[in-house]
Amino acid sequence: MFHKEGHKIIVLTLIFVVGGFLLADSFISVYWLRTLIMVALLVFLVLILQFFRNPKRNTVKNDNHVVSPVDGKVVVIEEVFETEYFKEKRLQVSVFMSPINVHVTRYPIGGNVIYSKYHPGKYLVAWHPKASEENERTTVVVENEFFGKVLYRQIAGALAKRIVNYAKLNDKASQGEDSGFIKFGSRVDLFLPIDTNIKVELNQKVRGGESIIAEKK
Repeated sequence: MFHKEGHKIIVLTLIFVVGGFLLADSFISVYWLRTLIMVALLVFLVLILQFFRNPKRNTVKNDNHVVSPVDGKVVVIEEVFETEYFKEKRLQVSVFMSPINVHVTRYPIGGNVIYSKYHPGKYLVAWHPKASEENERTTVVVENEFFGKVLYRQIAGALAKRIVNYAKLNDKASQGEDSGFIKFGSRVDLFLPIDTNIKVELNQKVRGGESIIAEKK
């Protein structure tokens, strides 16, 4: 299954690859060169297909848990002062996505979307300390009665030139369901209540919609 954000790009890539095959077969007589071009086109197609894949995830919905919003590696776990929405100390957990990760963003908790805002910005590498405040990004806050308010922030990286955010103010969020997409390398920050029990470690690999990031004490 492929994400809807990739349908147009996949079709254009297929046309490009098929056209490239036909041209190479018709006009390039040198066998090794023709083969090299065809293999390169095939590899390019496979990379595009794997980037836009949207595997089904079995989210065990639990109001006591925050699940990872994306696939990737945990690169930050620290107490910070969140300046945009809470304006108070929060626990930040950040997950970095490489270009080979699934780039679907999923709701970390269920509840009501009470804040959703897009910020234009720079394209620093996603692991840069200032990326969370200076890069192109979207900020979404979901609230439920049990866990309270959880903020997640999609952050563009050096290669990510488009963030897609489906979360709109007053939407009903379902834990683990599709809430957006980020094209190419990027990261997502979670800002959790200070008394949250973190269940992951630095450099741990996580799966969007399945891995438990934290639970309420």
